Amino acid sequence: MLKNNLNDLLARIQALQEDVEEEYRKAREDLQTKQAELAEEFLRQQKRYKIGLFRFLARSNLLDIITAPIIYSGWIPFLLMDLFVTVYQTICFPVYRIPKVKRSDYLVFDRGDLPYLNLIEKFNCFYCSYGNGVAAYTREVAARTEQYWCPIKHARRIKGAHERYPNFFDPGDAEAFRQGLNRLRRQFGEVPGNDPGKQRGQGEGN
Repeated sequence: MLKNNLNDLLARIQALQEDVEEEYRKAREDLQTKQAELAEEFLRQQKRYKIGLFRFLARSNLLDIITAPIIYSGWIPFLLMDLFVTVYQTICFPVYRIPKVKRSDYLVFDRGDLPYLNLIEKFNCFYCSYGNGVAAYTREVAARTEQYWCPIKHARRIKGAHERYPNFFDPGDAEAFRQGLNRLRRQFGEVPGNDPGKQRGQGEGN
């Protein structure tokens, strides 16, 4: 009698587990279906704001079109700078024992997937991403180079100082420079001793 009751109880537990698993499966499928529907609806909403090429050109300012070749000619210096900086840090940074800057952290191309952009707008986003990415990449390579060779603050206030600048030595403090130079030359893993947000403000005030 006891054995029959136990078997019946186990069977009911097994049935309940199967019911729970089935409900969970249905809920998961419903959620995935709703997510797919929302994604499709979001995509449709995004595409509503897309402007065709001919309408885009027709609505563009004539001076914007005329000056476009000048803007796009920037590809040449950006490519040359990108090449030079990459070759420079590849050859020199191992000699100075400076960690190389990861180029992919600065050159990010993810705006071309936006469905509300036409072909010209996507190209413009790619170009801007490349130009600004190369500038940021170059800035970090230059900042690490300055930290190694000349980590001394300017006597005058400068704007847009890089994040390593606040840790440089004060101008005129020869003792600190001579005693601390080798130490600072080893601090490249992270910007030492400061929060990046604070560093920008401090750098601009020196």
